[in-house]
Amino acid sequence: MVKSLSQELLADGLIARNDAVVVGVSGGPDSMALLHLFLGLNASLDWALSVHVAHLNHQLRASESEKDAAFVQAASDSLSLPCTIETCDVPEQTKAESLGVEEVSRRARYEFFERVCLQVGARVVAVAHHADDNAETILHRVLRGTGVRGLVGIPRVRSISPNSEVRLIRPLLRRSRQSIRDYLADSGIAFREDRTNEANEPMRNRIRNLVLPQVEAEVNPQVRDALNRLGEQAGWVEEYLRETVHRTFESLIISRTDQELTLNADALSRKSRIVQTEIVRMAFRSFGLGEQDLGFAHMVSALDLIAEAGSGKQVQLPGGMTIEKRYHQLVFSLPSDEPREMVAAEIAVHLPGRTLLPIRRLQIDCAIGDCRAEDVPRLRREADRMVEYVDFDAVQPPLVVRKRRSGDRFCPLGAPGSKKLSDFLIDAKVDPKERDRVAVLCDHFGPIWVIGHRIDDRVKMTALTRRILHLRARPLGP
Repeated sequence: MVKSLSQELLADGLIARNDAVVVGVSGGPDSMALLHLFLGLNASLDWALSVHVAHLNHQLRASESEKDAAFVQAASDSLSLPCTIETCDVPEQTKAESLGVEEVSRRARYEFFERVCLQVGARVVAVAHHADDNAETILHRVLRGTGVRGLVGIPRVRSISPNSEVRLIRPLLRRSRQSIRDYLADSGIAFREDRTNEANEPMRNRIRNLVLPQVEAEVNPQVRDALNRLGEQAGWVEEYLRETVHRTFESLIISRTDQELTLNADALSRKSRIVQTEIVRMAFRSFGLGEQDLGFAHMVSALDLIAEAGSGKQVQLPGGMTIEKRYHQLVFSLPSDEPREMVAAEIAVHLPGRTLLPIRRLQIDCAIGDCRAEDVPRLRREADRMVEYVDFDAVQPPLVVRKRRSGDRFCPLGAPGSKKLSDFLIDAKVDPKERDRVAVLCDHFGPIWVIGHRIDDRVKMTALTRRILHLRARPLGP
């Protein structure tokens, strides 16, 4: 299994031989198999992975949760691996937020994994979902009334959170539960069993323990393979849509702030309904909102609004989001308990580190790294509205985020000469009432990044760049 996994990982580009990787380990059979397979890559095939174990105690199973954590720590110690273990009171968070246990657990777990990655300098988190998990997920979504996108199942790789540089990978997604158990038995690897998986609540457990076994026995013995094939083909469709819709989405944006996104409604109305649906989803996700509660009825209401000839009508989406038709514009907006006052004059930026901008509902991440001349073209391609790479040695700390000031000038990358920041925002069609809320990242000499718009030419990367400053802005959660 180690050899075939190595071939898949390299062929699919999930991970490089010398990557630093955080492995999410619960102590159960799947995650323990994944951990030992990664170590097998190092031992048998001359990989040089730097492995860090991460375990989050959700406090869902009383003393059993404590035993899981102790088991993971002991296993890490015996393998001489660094290990980070934290505790999160998921039951208390579930009560406080009126959300399901599974949703709160998943969110807490991935936030923890991302935090560990940032602490240890890794950009990859590996978790142990397998082919049976994927089949169960697809059937679960079908029974709940999923759309086409839900048929894709569990993604093999994705960003761990919106706009994050940390990738979440699932190396075992093509392996069956039984093949993983066989590997554990053959290798003599110890693990812990989660007895709650034997209960028939929640619905996911009923699908695993009752529905699929009955379908296998009475309808189709290969139902899990059939569901996985369905997911793979749906993935092909989704990939095509994603590439098409991303280009379309960017072309439709009229203006964007931390609380509002305005799209060209006329142009959107001329797209097919499947493209319109994906545009709405992309707009929703761009605010850092999860899609779990975004249902078919919401999408139909949004599509009807797009087709609406008049102005002033609204549709409510989960997370407090409102979509409003304003003549030729479609406006997505989030509620705010904050008045629309001007933001704080100046906020010091951690360099490196993470800086929160609560009123703007943004966070800024700064990371410093080495750079070779051959890296520059790739980094330029990776940059977008909310992610930038600049020449660190051209930056003059300290860094602050502030609103624009009268007389501010900068040299927009790709434009000739300097320009008043106010004129730049006018040319960028930023709504007048939002121009004073645009976040500007400045060093000692002035603006280096009009966040969400453009960097200053003086800090751009060149062939002589040897150190980069990676800048990332993303929405805070609701």
